[in-house]
Amino acid sequence: MVKAKAKGKIKKENQKLRILAASDIHGDKSLAKRLAERAKKENVDLVILSGDLTFAEMSTEGIIGPFVKAKKKVLLIPGNHETVATADFLAELYGATNLHGYSLKIKDVGIFGCGGANIGPFETSEKDISYLLRKGHDKIKNLRKKIMVTHVHPSESKMEGLSKIVPGSTAVKNAIKKFQPDIAICGHVHEAEGLEEKLGKTKLINVGRKGKIIEI
Repeated sequence: MVKAKAKGKIKKENQKLRILAASDIHGDKSLAKRLAERAKKENVDLVILSGDLTFAEMSTEGIIGPFVKAKKKVLLIPGNHETVATADFLAELYGATNLHGYSLKIKDVGIFGCGGANIGPFETSEKDISYLLRKGHDKIKNLRKKIMVTHVHPSESKMEGLSKIVPGSTAVKNAIKKFQPDIAICGHVHEAEGLEEKLGKTKLINVGRKGKIIEI
């Protein structure tokens, strides 16, 4: 009887985590609503919003609410269009989790992140990006499966080559190389929406406004 319970526990731990990840909503309420409907239809366990929730902080209403109404757990980070304080406010108001410099374990997956970017209205320095990713990763470093969430893409990636005005982050590139997450989620470069590439063992995904279903 004890063995049967143990097997059941192992089976539950090994179930895949199903995620809807999106970025760069920029205050578009109708887009947030469509994404929430998709999250419900796809029966995801979790929604990850990878920054630029607003457009220069001018529109915070109706962005997180639709996901909460759909009864989905939300993780978010700030982009370069909102401050950390705004991301904290939205997280507290809607019961979401701001991953900026933090981490969370869901099922057997460790998720850590850092928001902001090295350009834009609310810039985050490369030094801070490096520190916050290291800080978040430290809490889940012993887990077998890991997801890294940033707004900005890594330097020397295909994504960086798609924009002449949006530089990639050396700190993000170095974090991927050092921590080797299974999946790295980003946004920021609108031209790279939906693009996937491999950096070592890591699958890098620009989830974009339309969003991506990810299983791990």
